[in-house]
Amino acid sequence: MAAGAARAADLAAEASSGNDIAISVSLDPAEQSGSASATVRIHAPRAVVWSLITSCPESVRMVPGLEVCDVVESAPDQSWQRIRHVMNYSWYLPKLTYLIRATYDPPSKVSIDRISGDLRTLRGSWELKIDGDYTIAHYTVDLAPGFWVPHWIVRSALRRDLPRMLRALRSRAEATATHGS
Repeated sequence: MAAGAARAADLAAEASSGNDIAISVSLDPAEQSGSASATVRIHAPRAVVWSLITSCPESVRMVPGLEVCDVVESAPDQSWQRIRHVMNYSWYLPKLTYLIRATYDPPSKVSIDRISGDLRTLRGSWELKIDGDYTIAHYTVDLAPGFWVPHWIVRSALRRDLPRMLRALRSRAEATATHGS
């Protein structure tokens, strides 16, 4: 397959839905980069979802492969944090360590930007919208690993792990909202 046709095929949105989760993944194999977005409808107040997506201990529970989440520095007004992540994704990929800056616009948006580390590019965001008794959580990510990885591995990981992360967020938020734990 020609490089242009392969790129066009990979850049076409791949969407899947089920259980109120929608995912779109696009890859650029020539650039070793990809983008994804995912949306989930959660039967919990936005404040509950916000508290989960801004918590390092909760992130370790919800994000597949995330072993370490340490807050390195916080703004005095809590408007941003520098956070160190260590990902141990699988036996066939190296362990990744990187530093991000999370910028907070409570209670609706978190922006994430790579500062340093094993990833060449990492930008993302969470946006939370109210829909009656529900919160719509929308996550986007742009990434480039900084080392060669077959694009099918990146695509399959995103298609598998984004739904897992969103299901974990929904489950934890709904349990917290119901039980107040």
